[in-house]
Amino acid sequence: SYESNLSRKEEELAELEMQLANQEASLKDLVEVRTNIIRQLVDKFSQSNLILEIDNQTGAIRFSDGIFFDPSEVQIKSNGAVYLEEFIPAYFSILLNEDNRNYIAEIIVEGHTDDKGTYLTNLELSQNRALAVVRFILQENFPDFEYKNRIHSYLTANGRSFSQPIMTGGIIDREKSRRVEFKFRLKDEETIKEMQQIFERTNT
Repeated sequence: SYESNLSRKEEELAELEMQLANQEASLKDLVEVRTNIIRQLVDKFSQSNLILEIDNQTGAIRFSDGIFFDPSEVQIKSNGAVYLEEFIPAYFSILLNEDNRNYIAEIIVEGHTDDKGTYLTNLELSQNRALAVVRFILQENFPDFEYKNRIHSYLTANGRSFSQPIMTGGIIDREKSRRVEFKFRLKDEETIKEMQQIFERTNT
């Protein structure tokens, strides 16, 4: 009957709203988790001599590629190696500590290039550089640190070519665009974003 259909629809809607309320609570939690992790990273690295930039919104950490690589090379330079040996233990001491590790889905090393040359050539270069960094971190003779035996299940390498250039005054800043970034992805972020989009569609 019309009435039982209506009450079923109302129940379904109530359930969807409940799911969304839960999702929004989770999203708030995730925003808080990310904010806390970013705060911890900023605290940690403001005391170090490492030259890096931390994105206050995402927590991505950016190194200019001159630190790790010579132009067009994919071999990590010796001072780049020293940098990584200082940076990695500190970075993972925050991301994989007991408070944070259960929220972390993935830690991504990203290579980025400038816009000279073809997209494909740069894709290969950026991919190989990201891979070189990950390979260096995962090698057996990398100095021991607290979470060394855990990191391989989180770490992944991506090349982005020049798809995400850094702009200065509306112009591509080639020097800044050539960089290596360390990013982290939290669990449930994608699911929650999808749920929000679905809900926005059903409500419009």
